[in-house]
Amino acid sequence: MSEGSMTVGTPALQAASPEHGGFEEAVETPLTPDSRGKLGMWIFLVGDATTFGTAIAAYAALRIGNVNWPVPSTILGIPATALMTFILICSSMTMVQGLAAIRQGRQAAFRAFLFLTILGGLLFLGLQAREWHHLIFERGLSIKTSLFSATFFLLTGFHGCHVIAGVLLLSVLLIRGLFGGLGAAQARTVEVAGLYWHFVDLVWILIFTFVYLI
Repeated sequence: MSEGSMTVGTPALQAASPEHGGFEEAVETPLTPDSRGKLGMWIFLVGDATTFGTAIAAYAALRIGNVNWPVPSTILGIPATALMTFILICSSMTMVQGLAAIRQGRQAAFRAFLFLTILGGLLFLGLQAREWHHLIFERGLSIKTSLFSATFFLLTGFHGCHVIAGVLLLSVLLIRGLFGGLGAAQARTVEVAGLYWHFVDLVWILIFTFVYLI
């Protein structure tokens, strides 16, 4: 068998010996530093989704087994919450546009869309604080009042903490963008933050459907 035939089928990436005047090419691992960050976020979101899913399932179980469960529309403000939902959905759209802008190197557009996303989160939190104030101080609800109020404050409060964390995360990215710390090369960082924000929006749609509407 000739030397040429022996090389057929050998790996494309191999170390060439110095006497042949070659060089050693590093083999890239399946998980680069960028993809590890994205994978880490997905793992976190799967765990978080399990927590939210368990809480929503517990709410449903308590509601089905309680004949005295109130009709949500008689206590909760559906129109105001629908506005909150609309604002959060719009913030997901601006997040998508911000990611597209930084990938294309349009820094001004990226900062503008990220600011709008943060503004949407702040408006949502402001409306939720207004709703809690009304329910606690005007309607007299608390976690000790009933199973309904306890599960309501648990679900919406836990989600609100996630929105606060998302606003803080996006604010850090906006500050980095304002000082030139984020460019097209760091688009993956924005993408990972966007995954979190879209997850928060999706969870709220589920809460709005199961707690407020059904």
